[in-house]
Amino acid sequence: MIKTWTTVFALFVACATSTASAQAVQGDIKAGEGKISMCIGCHGIAGYQASFPEVYKVPMISGQSAAYIAAALDAYRKGDRHHPTMRGVAESLSDQDIADVSAYYEAHNPVRKDAAQPHDPPTQVAALIEKGACFTCHGQNFSKPIDASYPKVAGQHSDYLLAALKSYKTVNNPRVGRSNGIMAPIAQQFSNQELKLLANYISKLDGDLKTIPPAHFR
Repeated sequence: MIKTWTTVFALFVACATSTASAQAVQGDIKAGEGKISMCIGCHGIAGYQASFPEVYKVPMISGQSAAYIAAALDAYRKGDRHHPTMRGVAESLSDQDIADVSAYYEAHNPVRKDAAQPHDPPTQVAALIEKGACFTCHGQNFSKPIDASYPKVAGQHSDYLLAALKSYKTVNNPRVGRSNGIMAPIAQQFSNQELKLLANYISKLDGDLKTIPPAHFR
């Protein structure tokens, strides 16, 4: 167990260092509002579904931390996350653009409240959470990550969470998958059915994430 926790924290330090450059530029919320035209067509429509690599609701990002959004966009830009559409978007953005867009979504009508305490998870789910040491990074209730570059996931769409978790198990595919030194070995411990149980549970938790259409979409 000590070895496992040591490995997790060593990887945490490495990943935090690798995302430092993505967070170094100061974001401007107002500037970000003018740079989201490529985002709102998917992330600004409640219930909008992507169709690649499978059908799932695109993630809610209003209220997500700026550091995580910046880190995710940087990963798409570098190719650590494989998704043709998102990589095309990310490659068109400068470091300043990424910082501005990230700041906008973090402050975009955020829900600043303490998440309600959920009931204890079912025994099987509790065992999966313990096996994956999920709270170590994502925090209690999956809504208070220990580092801002990690995502809030409480209340996120279950089908998106499942697709994201499965992507960490995908290797040697240039169009699908995510390279991450922490999440890949964790996800690979689980069957897809176990990941589905986790995703369904996490999606039912109270959290900060929302889909909020821009004013001209409402």
